[in-house]
Order: sequence, then C-alpha cells, then structure tokens
Amino acid sequence: MAEQKRVRLLDAEVARKIAAGEVIDRPNAIIRELMDNAVDSGATKIDVEIEGGGIEKIRVVDNGCGMSKEDLMQCARPHATSKISTETDLLHLSTLGFRGEALSSMAAVSRLEIISGGNKMNASVTEDHLITPTSKTEGTIVQTKGLFENFPARRQFLKRPASEGIMCRGTFEEKVLPRPDIAFTFTSEGEEKLNLPAGQTLKERFVQVNQYFENEELFYEITVEKPSDKFSFTLIIGEPSVTRSSRKDISIYVNGRKIQEYSLIQAIVYGTQGYFPNGSFPVACLFVQIDSSLVDFNIHPAKREARFKDINSLHHEVSTATRNFFRQYTVKTMLAENEAPAMDNSSIAQLAFNTDISETNKISAFETPDLYFEEKNSVVSKYTIKSPADTSVSYVDVKRSSGNFSSSSPSGNRTKFFGESSPLSKEPRGNFMPEVSYKPNFIPDNSAKSNIEKEEDGFHFVGCTMGTFLIAEKNGILYIIDQHAAHERMLYDRLMAEAKEKQNLLVPYTIQTDSEADDKYIEAIKDKLKETGFECKNCGNGRWEFSTVPARWKGKEEDLKKDVLDRRVNPADIMNSVIASTACRTAVMDGTVLDNQTAAEIARGALELPDPHCPHGRPVFTTITRTQLFSLVKRT
Repeated sequence: MAEQKRVRLLDAEVARKIAAGEVIDRPNAIIRELMDNAVDSGATKIDVEIEGGGIEKIRVVDNGCGMSKEDLMQCARPHATSKISTETDLLHLSTLGFRGEALSSMAAVSRLEIISGGNKMNASVTEDHLITPTSKTEGTIVQTKGLFENFPARRQFLKRPASEGIMCRGTFEEKVLPRPDIAFTFTSEGEEKLNLPAGQTLKERFVQVNQYFENEELFYEITVEKPSDKFSFTLIIGEPSVTRSSRKDISIYVNGRKIQEYSLIQAIVYGTQGYFPNGSFPVACLFVQIDSSLVDFNIHPAKREARFKDINSLHHEVSTATRNFFRQYTVKTMLAENEAPAMDNSSIAQLAFNTDISETNKISAFETPDLYFEEKNSVVSKYTIKSPADTSVSYVDVKRSSGNFSSSSPSGNRTKFFGESSPLSKEPRGNFMPEVSYKPNFIPDNSAKSNIEKEEDGFHFVGCTMGTFLIAEKNGILYIIDQHAAHERMLYDRLMAEAKEKQNLLVPYTIQTDSEADDKYIEAIKDKLKETGFECKNCGNGRWEFSTVPARWKGKEEDLKKDVLDRRVNPADIMNSVIASTACRTAVMDGTVLDNQTAAEIARGALELPDPHCPHGRPVFTTITRTQLFSLVKRT
C-alpha cells in the first residue's frame, strides 16, 4: 500500500522552474518568445544569432522602441508585461506576446542579459536583476547563455546541437513569414544562413523562406477582404503541378501567429478538390487577419491553438475563394496558348459567371469569377464576391507572376456531349446509383471516317495504344488522351447538368444543430441548398427538417448532417464526390478495347472539353508539338 504523504507548498525556486518548463522547453522556444517581443517593439530589422544549437547562446537584436531602466528592473519578474493590464485586455489582443512569462522563464533556466536604453540588466537564479550602465544602443539586445545548466534533468533531454539548431531555424522561418515588411537575418555558428530584406510581398517571402524546388512563378497570391465579418485573408498557393503527399505543407497564420487549425486546412483542401490528383495536397499558406475580439489565443502555453467565436464564415470564404481561383486558373491554362483547343462562349460560361470582360463584377460567392485575358507577363485581376448571407462586398485580388493569356474570343464548335445509346454503356458496380448509358455523339449519322483522312477542322484520329491511350492530331499538335479520364469527364459533365433533379422524402430527414452558429450557417446557405435539391425549414430549437434531396444523392440523416455541417462545403459540392464516383465507375476502363469510331468520338470530345481534367484532377490528355518531336529525334 502506497505511503500517504502530506500536502505542502513547493519552494519558490522549484515552482519557478516548473512554470518555466511550460514556456521554455528547448532553445527554439526562446527564439519564438524573443522574436515576438522584437516584432511587438515596432522593429524594422531583427537579427537572430545562435551558438551550439541555441543551447550555449542565443542573441536577438532589434531596432525597436527599447526599454527604460525602470522597464529593465521589472521585465524579468514573473507575469511582468507592458501589453495588458486587466483581464478584459485578453479579449482584444493586438500583440504577439502578452502574458509576461517569457523573460522570467528564461531567467529561471539560463543566464539572461538585456541591453537597452544605455543600461544592461543581468538576471538569473543567482544574479537577480543587476543593472549596470553601458553604451547606448538602438532598440534592444537580448541574450541567453547556458540553457538548463542549472537544471541538468531537463538538459539531458535536449537533442544534439545540430538538431536543436535546425529547430531554431524552423521557428525563425515560422516567425518571419507573416511579416515581409520587416528585415530579418539568421546566423548560426558565426555563419549567416538566411537574409530576408524588408518590403517583400507575402509570396516572395514565402518562396524565399521555404526554398521549394518549384519555381516562384508556380505560386499565386489570393487576397480576400470581408469587412462585414471583420476579417481578411491572403492565401499563397501553388498550382496543381505543385503537390505533396500530405497536408504538412499547408500552414495557417492568424493575426501573425502560426496555429494548428484543422478546419482552415480542411477549407483549403476542399477548395482544391477536383483540381489536384487523388492522394495529393497543395502547398499553401493562409494568412488571416481577424478582429481580435473574435479569437482567443490564451488557451495554449505556446499559443499554438486558438478558439474562434465563429469560424464558419471564414471557413466558407477560404474554401470558396480557393475553388473559384482554380476554376478560373483551369480555363486560363487551357486557353493560354493559341494552339489550345477552341471553345465557344457557351462552354466558357459553364465555368465562369459570364463572358463579359470587365475590371470589376459582382458575383455570387458560390459561382466562378469572371475570366481575364491579358497579353502581359504580370497581371493583377480584381473581382468581387458578394456573400449570400448579407449585402456587404468582399474584395478579392489574384496575383500571378506569369502567363500569356490570349485575348481573342474563343471560337469553334460547342461540345455536344451525349446521345442516348452507346456501345460504351456498362453497368455501374454496386447499386449506388442507377445505370448511366451515354455515348459521345460527335460524328453524325454514324458515318465512319478514315483514320488517315483529316477532317475539315484539322482533327485526325490516329488510333489506340497500350489499351489505355488514344492518339489524335489537331492543328499540328499530337494529343495523347487517357480514354478513361476523357470519358469520365464527359459523363461527369452530363450528370452534373442533371444534378438538380430532386426527390421528395416520405419521412423528412431531421438535423439537430449544436449551436446558434450552426443555425446561422444553414440559414445563410438555405437558398443554395434548395438550388442543389436539398429543401429544408427551421423548426426551432436547432431542429432542421429536410423534405427533399437530390435524386442522385444516396445517404442517411447522419450523412446529410456530415455533408452540411461537419464538412462545411459549398452545397453544390455535396454532389461532386457522388457524381465523380459514378462517372468513374461507368466510364470505359483501362484495357477496354474500343472500335475506331467510338475511340475517335471520345478523342474528339476530349479535345473539346471545357475543363480537360477528370473529376479527380488528373489531366485528360498531354500534348507533343512538332518542334518537340523534332528535338527528340535530333532533327532540325
């Protein structure tokens, strides 16, 4: 039986070290806190130096406002701060630091030295706030030495200096990203590792800090301002060719702090669905500025987490802006060169709100921005998004580094998608949705054409290869077409056109919301839900009753609640995964042998698709030009 021990108060020194361990657990935590203080001081230049991976020495120099002698006397006391004075100040934080624990924690586990305003202060366990005069310097110099030398039990758990140094640099990079207006340098073991000038754009700072192998021109900057909801954000994101196998390269910053917020990462991922191949994720960084009264950072010792008063609107705007950008980007990519397949205005309108080219247009938050075609290497497109929840307007800037987009109006034949019968028809596997039986109908009256003869529009079907690919030529370009992806996209487009068909439920589905915010969210998207096929009404006390659902949607009440509330996706996107799955199962598979006429029809349809990507983001075809072929065979 365990011996019963009496309760007693800890010694002040032991309690101090325990408290310090919650804030300073390794060298990079010191860099985190000192850089926060330097930024809060209004500095325009901050230098960070480390030795021995930060264990032996950390030195942070800034040119901020500095501290007086009286400030130096108090700054390393527990809970000493100049940033808050009452508990209500915690509800309106405008600084990165606020608790007053950082310097006192450093003094408890290292030898702390601060120089500012012509005075030097030394603080540690044995030397308590010794103030001595020194030469006057601009700003503040803070230095720690011998981390955990008075706390051997903690020091033995530190990693090797090289590993700690890597973590110190990681923290430095995390802190410099949201402040491109400040110049930073990072020096390790006497060697300058990173020098970041002031005045960069967020995208320039993001690319330089992360040192991705992809070119800077593959990244885009999207800015949204939402005055009515008291937030704005800028999203830096790579194009669909910049992919990763996990979400670890998606970062979230709120009011200058990097936080762990899964719902906002989820919003970015939802916005890219259908534009990135399955199993891949974008490289992205979201910088949010939100009214300080709507977010609470005082819930984690390292401020790694935050609690939002209502994150629904922010989640929706991030997801919508991301999806709208990639819709616009997809069409522009296809039309970027004059050799690209032609489309008429009706086809473009399937992806854009309208075809009028203007500087500013008001559109629904659930629809795609207008397209802009500029014959410039660098353009800034502006468009506005009007939220269905209110009458306020949010402004969106999309900045890109490159791209010569043709300003000529697309012309040609509009894609005629499907007839009623087809040798390609096959039973969907399982009973998830009814049978789909469609055939591309591009060659009228089934009149066979020779695979040698070129048609009037320059299209020439060459043949099939490897049981998977269709080969075609048009306007001097050789197209290698994935037969499954092409047919899948055709079926998907047709099914999406029919997605608004709805069915009445004999027994209505009921959703019980968990908060008033959920009620406001459903109320805001109720009209869009109805357009998609989900009709609902508020029965009071958080109870919502759905009387109809889309005819092709199959699910239970829990599935409906998950789609509408848990995932927080655009109502129109609820059907995307269902229809994409059905189109995938119904389309011709790899290895399916096609007759020449059917294969030619699929090939022609693939080149006339408004969006040449399968619903899961894979490209329908790739191209080889005559010049590229000549280069491959070393022919001039």
